[in-house]
Amino acid sequence: MSREGDATIPEGGPATPDSIRQAPGYLARRLHQAYTAAWARRVDPVLTGPQYAVLVTVDTHPQLDQGSLAHTVALDRSTMADVCRRLEDRGLIERTPAPADGRRKLLGLTDDGRQALARVHGLVAELEGELMAEHAECTDRLLSELDALSRRWETVAARRAS
Repeated sequence: MSREGDATIPEGGPATPDSIRQAPGYLARRLHQAYTAAWARRVDPVLTGPQYAVLVTVDTHPQLDQGSLAHTVALDRSTMADVCRRLEDRGLIERTPAPADGRRKLLGLTDDGRQALARVHGLVAELEGELMAEHAECTDRLLSELDALSRRWETVAARRAS
């Protein structure tokens, strides 16, 4: 396994300073970097994690509007628009105007979208199981704490500097 970005091992160069290794943002970036690399190798090199989240959510909540979907999967509106455009270009979702407001776009999976979701769902479960294997006894607690931490960081990020 590649340990790129982890200078805490001897062959990786000098040790990462403790002040960096103990910084939550540094650890979050390392987790994200490793997850993204594992996803591309083990799940799908084209379909991204955020795109998968959109497919799962649209499958669970058909005809959800794009703005509500952005909130549900924790993406900003411009990123959501880009993700939806890419999924629509690949024929995985369809956007239709809302009957009451043609400016709102309602999202639905296409047959290809359902097939793509079925194809990767098991691979995602396998990857996530392997990633959490060493924490199997406390996975629920750890995920709950990460969710709470995410909500806290989003709150801090939304505040203006004083």
